[in-house]
Amino acid sequence: MPVGDYASYSDSELIEKAKHGEDVAFGELVSRYEQQVAGTVKGMLGDNAAAEDVGQETFIRFYRSLEKFRGDSALGTYITRIAINLSLNEIKKQKKVISLFYSRDNEEKEYDVPEERDLENESDTKELVDKALLALKPEFRSVVVLRMLQGYSTKKAASILNVPAGTILSRLARAQKELRKIFEPFV
Repeated sequence: MPVGDYASYSDSELIEKAKHGEDVAFGELVSRYEQQVAGTVKGMLGDNAAAEDVGQETFIRFYRSLEKFRGDSALGTYITRIAINLSLNEIKKQKKVISLFYSRDNEEKEYDVPEERDLENESDTKELVDKALLALKPEFRSVVVLRMLQGYSTKKAASILNVPAGTILSRLARAQKELRKIFEPFV
């Protein structure tokens, strides 16, 4: 096998090689998981520069924690947990910045919910879904992203978010109720 051809290696083999300084092995791990991280982060933050930054920071944090990774969970789960945590930190940071510009007397509304309009094409539908996700509270949004967009099981989502499975089910039900309200004018 040619040097640097890591496509056939398992995640654990690549992690060991990356721990020993093989940057190409780490690059292969990034290639394997960049779409998953991008989907998670964009689902949490929207498609913007902050999401790109958080996506990059996810892999930086993963690289720095390679020595600590024990393999107790699947690598995809571990990286997704980093992405979710960094996304939640970014949401908190954005809320702090926004609060500097609004008085506490203003009605609390995290994001604008899209106005009713005719959805003629796929990009309109995608824009509506993105805005609807951003209208959810972060704890609901993270569950929707993990369960409905990334396809994680309730148990896996609970593990990633470090909450009981019942909390995942409750948050998902509440998020779906909120999303139905948002989408009602379009149905």
